[in-house]
Amino acid sequence: MRRSLYGSDHDDFRSSVRAFLDKAVAPFHDEWEKAGIVPRGVWTAAGEQGFLGMDMDEQYGGGGVRDFRYNAVLDEEVTRIGASGVGFGLHNDVVGPYLRDLATEEQRARWLPGFCAGELITAIAMTEPGTGSDLQGIATTARRDGGDWVLNGSKTFITSGINADLVIVVARTDPDAPASRGTSLLVVERNMPGFTRGRNLAKVGLKAQDTAELFFADVRVPGANLLGTEDGGFGHLMTNLPQERLSIAVGAVAAAETVLAQTVEYVTNRTAFGTTVGSFQNTRFVLAELQTETTIARTFVDECMRQLDSGDLTATDAAMAKYWTTELQNKVADRCLQLHGGYGYMDEYPVSKAWRDARVQSIYGGTNEIMREIVGRAMGL
Repeated sequence: MRRSLYGSDHDDFRSSVRAFLDKAVAPFHDEWEKAGIVPRGVWTAAGEQGFLGMDMDEQYGGGGVRDFRYNAVLDEEVTRIGASGVGFGLHNDVVGPYLRDLATEEQRARWLPGFCAGELITAIAMTEPGTGSDLQGIATTARRDGGDWVLNGSKTFITSGINADLVIVVARTDPDAPASRGTSLLVVERNMPGFTRGRNLAKVGLKAQDTAELFFADVRVPGANLLGTEDGGFGHLMTNLPQERLSIAVGAVAAAETVLAQTVEYVTNRTAFGTTVGSFQNTRFVLAELQTETTIARTFVDECMRQLDSGDLTATDAAMAKYWTTELQNKVADRCLQLHGGYGYMDEYPVSKAWRDARVQSIYGGTNEIMREIVGRAMGL
């Protein structure tokens, strides 16, 4: 089905992104998978090309354009080459809106130039060892002490946890109020005393993406690093989570499309029993099913992007997009691996990496069980 989401400017942007990734990322990503981290130079190189902070004001080095489709182009192209360790999506799609919409003028001047240049890598710390998707159960606390906040607690599974220079930390600032009315966002900066990082966590997939535990022991966070309103953090999260979930859906569909195309090529050339694997009825039926479902997912996600840019995307629609597309991504990767036979289980074939990388998609950004809960509640159930 022909896509009508993008215009010529987006196509030109895609060409620039693709050229950059093919030169600066694709040849090295296998090395980064072994190292478990992406070098910081990739971030500054992306910043020089204008691929970070596309929606930030030009005075801070951003692109000055509020159009999520540019973010989606970058996400799709990163997915196309399997560069699952590159955290540009987290930086632009997830953290960016908090800084763009909630930061004061002083904070913008302090943080956004580095954000857009790739000199300040960002992360957001919600998940805790005992909370998972339950944001109401956050136990990390911050108490007032003069003009500062004193932060204590820990976070886990934090993407870019090793590389991050700025971490938006979700903390309880009013212990006597429900989390929905007593949570704030504090920006913790690299080298603040008491802020330490645990090990770079070993994972099933996303091997090049640094994921870490973060620890806060009496970290003195200046009052000037409160992001948004005091005790209003939960509301800020609810405002921004739909875009995060849509970003995950964009990557999920792009990943499904990529592994599907690779599999079609494989079965067209692979022979068994004197003919190509692609000529078997089972192969045709499986791939026809996957092609149909991926096209339907793409159509829905494209519409979600239109509604995000128009201000009409609801939390319910974003939840539907996130859970449906990530489960489809896992299904496509699994079925395509099966069609590769034993070769699909070998690391030398990209389908094996696609299969491993897909699994976490239905977990982070709010588990798919939580996504179903959101949809069910919206139905009045």
